[in-house]
Amino acid sequence: MKKKKIVFLDRDGVINKDIGYLHKIPDFEFVDGILNTLKYLQDRGFEFIIVTNQSGIARNYYTVEEYERLNNWILQKLDENNIKVLDVFYCPHVQEDNCSCRKPKPGLFFEAFEKYDIDIEGCWMIGDSKRDIEAAMNAGLNNSVLLSNSGKLKEINPKETKIITNLVDIPKFIY
Repeated sequence: MKKKKIVFLDRDGVINKDIGYLHKIPDFEFVDGILNTLKYLQDRGFEFIIVTNQSGIARNYYTVEEYERLNNWILQKLDENNIKVLDVFYCPHVQEDNCSCRKPKPGLFFEAFEKYDIDIEGCWMIGDSKRDIEAAMNAGLNNSVLLSNSGKLKEINPKETKIITNLVDIPKFIY
């Protein structure tokens, strides 16, 4: 069986606009260009796994059920646009919990590696924070794209990470 080519995606700031602790469907808004970007990548044989920190659960801002309701709705909207997400892995903890799944730790990636036969060398991570990129690197992924509208993350090694300000630039790096 052929190994899966995966693009790992952070959720807040990559798939949807990051408003802080998003958990209500009416507050959801896709990031500009994400649907076309995902279609482009899917057409090139990539599958998608979402890896997301959701500390709002541990902070009691929202429940697991509220997170799951929104997550299922997002997956339905993507499916309605003919975009298939293979899986979603999330961390419900705060940093002080010192869990293995909160990015920048690589636990969410290792869960995916254990569940699926993944071509790690051919994987990509698309994130919007240093911790997203560090988690991918900590999991052994060599290919990352940082979506940064602020330019504040210059400390990330540009040899390992492509920094873009708009998703329309994805085809320059992933093809």
